[in-house]
Amino acid sequence: MRCLPALLMALLLLGGCASQPAVMRYHVPAEPLVWPQAPEPPRYRLSGILTGEDNFHRPPSSAQPFKQALAWVVGLVLGEEVPRRLQKPISGLFDARTGRIYVVDMGQRAVFVFDPVVGRVSIWRHASVDAGFVAPVAIAPGPAGELWVTDAERGRITRLDAQGNVLGEVGAGVLQRPTGIARDEENGRIFVADTRAHDIKVFADDGRLLARWGKRGEQAGQFNGPTHLAFADGRLYVADTLNSRVQVFSGAGEWLRSFGRRGLYFGDTPRPKGVALDGAGRVYVVESYYDYLLVYDAEGRLLLPLGGTGSKPGQFYLPAGVWTDGGNRVFVADMFNGRVVSFEYIGEDATASGGGGQ
Repeated sequence: MRCLPALLMALLLLGGCASQPAVMRYHVPAEPLVWPQAPEPPRYRLSGILTGEDNFHRPPSSAQPFKQALAWVVGLVLGEEVPRRLQKPISGLFDARTGRIYVVDMGQRAVFVFDPVVGRVSIWRHASVDAGFVAPVAIAPGPAGELWVTDAERGRITRLDAQGNVLGEVGAGVLQRPTGIARDEENGRIFVADTRAHDIKVFADDGRLLARWGKRGEQAGQFNGPTHLAFADGRLYVADTLNSRVQVFSGAGEWLRSFGRRGLYFGDTPRPKGVALDGAGRVYVVESYYDYLLVYDAEGRLLLPLGGTGSKPGQFYLPAGVWTDGGNRVFVADMFNGRVVSFEYIGEDATASGGGGQ
């Protein structure tokens, strides 16, 4: 055993040269999957699946045998390394500036960072300097490149920098069970769904509480267990989960409309959760009870259901969050299948901003 440190150092020196970044690739099903089915013209295709570090592939090099030997020796000393894989992803965020995909994983109590530039997946677990996340739910961009992560059990929002370092906390003593979060970048405000308090709390970028919207009830502008949020084009979309609807507000808190209802048919939303908008104004709602992603137009009219219950590609098992890249790509946190599923809009009005699952 006394020779192991020297052996490890030698292997590190030999294997550390000429290393190339790994390439991030989506898992793609063998058979193309599109919606709707023929003879209708396709509007969406499944473009890929993210599960963890197995989405990163490093080109073969002369150093590969040394790295394999190093992994074998490290395994002898420290035991087998646990793969960095998603367990129960619940929501996420696409960063157009860096190409990163952030995935909040409640099972791992962490934020996964899929970074195609550096070629790896990182895991952020710290909610404060001396404590980890307990029940992280959602992530949103904060001011000055920060990332804000809600933790339902801790009753707080963690502020992180771009490297995952903890900068501080927001909402202690104010929030009861924060879940969804969204940012109004133009006006420097953060919206938070406080599920236990049945309201929406509005914070300034510096963490000050500015307003509370709504209270428990079934009337317009009232909530029953709100969860996920989305903000786009000056409007806040709220998944009013236990009222089985999505409510839409102006940036000032004025109620505009709602859509969705309890029922047994496509377009009904007995348990809506994730909500997001794409670059064309289409609204995406995760219907977690029946395991569907529902696509609506800007006025809340149903266009198309995607998914259904199961574990095969294109199916969901208790999906939770949904987010977009601002263009044609849509990401769904397929929670109990332990994966993120990416769809791409391929209709006639698809723009060049959408990416494929490569």
